Order: sequence, then C-alpha cells, then structure tokens
Amino acid sequence: MTTPTPLQSDELATNGSAVSLIIRHKVQPVNQAAYELWLKQIIPAAAKFPGHQGVHVLRPAHGDNKFEIAVRFSSEKLAHNWLNSAERKSLLAESETLFHELEMLELYNGIDFWFTQSPAPNKVATRWKQWLLTTGVIWPLTMMVPTMLKPIEDLFVFSAHPVLRQGIVVAIVVAMVVYVIMPRLVRLTSSWLFR
Repeated sequence: MTTPTPLQSDELATNGSAVSLIIRHKVQPVNQAAYELWLKQIIPAAAKFPGHQGVHVLRPAHGDNKFEIAVRFSSEKLAHNWLNSAERKSLLAESETLFHELEMLELYNGIDFWFTQSPAPNKVATRWKQWLLTTGVIWPLTMMVPTMLKPIEDLFVFSAHPVLRQGIVVAIVVAMVVYVIMPRLVRLTSSWLFR
C-alpha cells in the first residue's frame, strides 16, 4: 500500500515559511507510461489546493526508475492539508500497483532540498558550499540573460520600463536555476557537496 512515509522528525521546514515537499517514487519499469498518466491527474489536483506555488517533476535517467517531484506550498500547514487530503489518498490508492516500493516524503524550507543527498535524506550540504554553488550559478546568469535579451528588447514594451525589464530578467534567472541548472549541478557535484 502506498501510504505516505512519515516525515522526518528533524524535518527542516517551519510553520511560517514556504516549503518544498519532495516526493520520491520508484516506479516499475513496465508501469512508467501509466505513471505519467497518473501524474497528469495528481498534479492538477494538488494545484487546486490553497497555498500551492508550483510543481517540478525530475524524471529518471534512461534505465533508472526513480521519479522525484518537488511541490511548493506557501506554508507547512498548507502542504499538510494536501498530504492528508481525501483526494490525494484516493489518487494514491489508484496508483499503488505502479510503485516498486512505498513513496518517500520529505519537507524542506528555502533551498535546502537542492542540497540534500537523496540516498541519505537527512544529510544536507554545509552552508558555505550551498552559498558557493548558488553564487557560481546565479552570478554568470545575471550577466548572460540581459545580454541575450538585448536583441529582442526593442520589440517589447518592457525595454522602456527598467523595473519591468529587471523583473523579467530575475524571473528567467530563477526559473533556469530552480528547474534546469541546480538539480543537475547538485547531482554532478554531490561527491564534493556531501563530503
């Protein structure tokens, strides 16, 4: 049965701040197509809940069967509302034959979930390594993204509004960091990060 694994007692989230709910599923290889269809049901269901701020699915590399889903909520309480909802429990019951083992759940605040080693979920990289890696990613992006937007900025209204232009640059940088770069970079540097 795919009942949620209890969250760690030393979980990093606090009641007053936004949290990331990290859900890990090991899916039977023959069930991956069915699992993808199930994701198309559960992701919109979660999005309807108060406090939902977005979701990102990290699909397994070829030959692997581990899916990782990061769901953002504006508070720990609202994340628990989704976790304990009848709708989620019903969707989990429908999917229990798809999983190779019980799902793993972890709750983190801030960006700590980037710097948590999957095989040892309570092991978090030291703050100076988090700072160094994050700065190393964001610094060049803040120089590259505005340069890349230059050729097209005259076509859009935002070029006349520096605050709007800066907001668009920041939104692009953050999206690239959160969804594209950091999950992969943390995996590549994990032997150094978690040493």
